[in-house]
Amino acid sequence: MKYLKQLLLTLLTLIMLTAPLNALASAPVNINTASIEQLQSVTGVGLKTAEKIIAYRQAHGNFSTVEDLCLIKGIGKTSLTKMSAQICIE
Repeated sequence: MKYLKQLLLTLLTLIMLTAPLNALASAPVNINTASIEQLQSVTGVGLKTAEKIIAYRQAHGNFSTVEDLCLIKGIGKTSLTKMSAQICIE
């Protein structure tokens, strides 16, 4: 029984150390250079929203601030709040 507990503890430790690292370590997505796929990795951004972001960027140039996303129809303050920790501009 002691061996089984030790084995389970070791396995849980390994899982905890490896699984969340990819999600937590990912860098914010730069909305001025991101591809459709990169934009879709952001919470609340699907294909249509990613396409709108890129279309807006192509028509108007780079975003000056993250808040400029609210200039795109369908992206409001609530949406921006959900994605703000995962996006940036550079």
